Amino acid sequence: MTPYAPPLPTRREDLLNRLAEPKVYDIAVVGGGATGLGVALDAAARGFSVVLIESHDFAKGTSSRATKLLHGGVRYLAQGNISLVREALHERTTLLRNAPHLAQPLAFVMPSYKWWETPFYGAGLTAYDLLAGKAGLGKTEFLGVNETRKLIPQVASEALKGGVKYWDGQFDDARLALSLARTAAAKGALVVNYCKATQLQYEAGKVCGVLCEDTIGGRKFSIQSRCVVNATGVWVDALREKDGEANPHDGRSKTKPMVAPSQGVHIVVDREFLGGDTALMVPKTQDGRVLFAVPWLGKVILGTTDTPRHDLDREPRPFKEEIAFILEESARYLKKAPTAEDIRSIWVGLRPLVKPQVDDGENTKAISREHTVLVSRSGLVTVTGGKWTTYRAMAEDVLAKCAEKNLLETRAAGATVHLRLQGADGEGVRQSAMSMPQGAHSYGLDYPAVHALPGKGVELAPGLTEAMVRFAARYEYAMTVEDVLARRARVLFLDARLAARLAPEVARILVEETGLPPKEAEFIALAAQYTEIPA
Repeated sequence: MTPYAPPLPTRREDLLNRLAEPKVYDIAVVGGGATGLGVALDAAARGFSVVLIESHDFAKGTSSRATKLLHGGVRYLAQGNISLVREALHERTTLLRNAPHLAQPLAFVMPSYKWWETPFYGAGLTAYDLLAGKAGLGKTEFLGVNETRKLIPQVASEALKGGVKYWDGQFDDARLALSLARTAAAKGALVVNYCKATQLQYEAGKVCGVLCEDTIGGRKFSIQSRCVVNATGVWVDALREKDGEANPHDGRSKTKPMVAPSQGVHIVVDREFLGGDTALMVPKTQDGRVLFAVPWLGKVILGTTDTPRHDLDREPRPFKEEIAFILEESARYLKKAPTAEDIRSIWVGLRPLVKPQVDDGENTKAISREHTVLVSRSGLVTVTGGKWTTYRAMAEDVLAKCAEKNLLETRAAGATVHLRLQGADGEGVRQSAMSMPQGAHSYGLDYPAVHALPGKGVELAPGLTEAMVRFAARYEYAMTVEDVLARRARVLFLDARLAARLAPEVARILVEETGLPPKEAEFIALAAQYTEIPA
């Protein structure tokens, strides 16, 4: 077992001074979401020298906007993609073991309203169990009407025939990303948020580093590295285009985009709409989509959608039709139908789906959910696609590709298989506490360090103390009110109006801790957007 490492300070001035030091890194990673942080951690765990820069906050984009499910790919089973399901099941187990304070098993129920649904879906989920083998989290069960109602107290009862119970995982995505960043730092990596890559650097036509800029203070840096990895999610094509323009040897006038973004909308309502700690899953809605009602941190997440999106806004907004779809479909399966007035928060994530070169990207349901690793003529390594569950396997694939192209030497894979992430407590897989509101348990073994800070007894909101805000600033890279209330504490994603009310006090504490502008007004405007219903 990895011994517990006390939290490392994340004082920004110290991080930037390290970034300014003349050094040739083995690998420079651009992008601080799940994929980039996974690569940084794996490389650091193998003993490579690593620097990672992120233009905004860690997991600001897609990686904080997941449906919060660590799934083995039950939806891909129907597509016959057995290898993807097997990989995801293996990685799900690894993550549940290595971050039990942030990732835990969760029971799901598929309610049946037609006589054939229980045996049909039950057979598929039994096959899921067989594929999982020792990686299974619990046995699939066929349920009668009363058992289904007991597990999902608010399930619509009219014409209910029973259901099927199965197991998957759920997690806190933004805090898991933060744990990856902190674990990578503990392994020697330099990870810096709010530092934007502005240009690639070349030597003899080969990428040899990155120029970047501190977006808070404007300071500029030159990073030298043997290998550069572009892990910027839905934004990977921007850096690829810069690489193509700087590379006359490529012979193409324009770099062809490899990502077709797809938008997923989530609505958050109070726990009473589900009534228990078991998730509800509808495998096929009226238009063929999947619907989830997931208990998470004291609330319920309803979603999601799969809509092509051509712009790449950092804060994408839902379409009117998406909100209507989620509310209307939820009303078909929940006894008490949630309305627009019941919405506590709405948030949208952009999925970086890998686009076949002959595809126009309109049918995002048909585009690959698997990841892709490409190496350009100049040696720029780009990775995109995939999902949170398989971030660790993606990182191993990236380093294997770097070795194959002689950008890095080959070092044995598997360094992160048994690497416990920062704060990991207990012995691994346990029953889900993810349905409970955030609090001390969210920090795992780090909580004594939180509790030692000033303000431990000053509660700003249930589960959020002044000490937690100070910990975010001192040890978790938090710079702004949004960093704290969106991603260290998940208040913005759970109750946007409450988040807006907390902003002034959080801003006051951050100014004390960092001396930097906390961007309070910007956050209050953002929180208003998270409750805005499109007209």
